[in-house]
Amino acid sequence: MTEKEKMVAGLPYRANDAELIELRTQVRKILGPYNQVGMHETEAQTAMLGQILGKKGEGSWIEPPFYCDYGFNISVGKDFYMNFDGVILDVAAVTIGDNVMCGPKVQILAATHSIDPTERNFSGTELGKPVTIGHRVWLGAGVIICPGVTIGDEAVIGAGSVVTRDIPSRVFAAGNPCRVIKVI
Repeated sequence: MTEKEKMVAGLPYRANDAELIELRTQVRKILGPYNQVGMHETEAQTAMLGQILGKKGEGSWIEPPFYCDYGFNISVGKDFYMNFDGVILDVAAVTIGDNVMCGPKVQILAATHSIDPTERNFSGTELGKPVTIGHRVWLGAGVIICPGVTIGDEAVIGAGSVVTRDIPSRVFAAGNPCRVIKVI
């Protein structure tokens, strides 16, 4: 298997692989201009966003600046909106449903490392765990979604929360670590 194939499959991979470096370089060549264009939702930005994301539903928009590792592992449904300073580390699949709203500074992180220090320590080996966000979800400002998390449909995650485990549908959850506060 190539390092890219390992990465996409969720197996340990080496991020310093030449193919992966080239893929990160390619997306940054698009992200640079995307993040510099001054007008909201210009034709040029919309086209660039379509080149960055693996799948972009109709009516979806990400406010610049926006940062990601590869882009091709990101799938967003229709009418997705991410406010300023969004980060999606997409070493594994990041799947986002329809009508999802993200406040500013939201981080969706599929990238992780081994918790075993001998595996992690200067080895260059990384891991990825998919992140799935359902339909009609609202992520408040500064929310951090950790690797491997699934958030159910119509959930609301309070500002500043760190989501370390799955969140069911139709709940309000908040905190660090994020926990269900009430059923909606």
